[in-house]
Amino acid sequence: MTGRVVSDRMDRTVVVVVQSLRMHSLYAKVVRRRKKYKAHDEERAAHVGDMVRIEETRPLSREKRWRVVEVVARAKGSPVAAGEGPAEKAESNDSELHQAQGSGQ
Repeated sequence: MTGRVVSDRMDRTVVVVVQSLRMHSLYAKVVRRRKKYKAHDEERAAHVGDMVRIEETRPLSREKRWRVVEVVARAKGSPVAAGEGPAEKAESNDSELHQAQGSGQ
């Protein structure tokens, strides 16, 4: 099952929205249906906006019965997609801070 990550604020858990199209039985109109799943993300690889593939697994907690198999596509503008991870971002902010403090003295 493939869906989009809408939350990654929990530790090793992401909330994935899976969208499906169904035909309404009476009106024959195509209806979008959404369902949210809490999935286990051991490597902490998925972030908000990423497309991920999840699969069913044994119960890991009260609401978590799915796990992230792979990240199918990264969100546009995410730090991981741009090649700038959290470690590199922190180092660049530290160097800018030291340069700014040094020039003011």
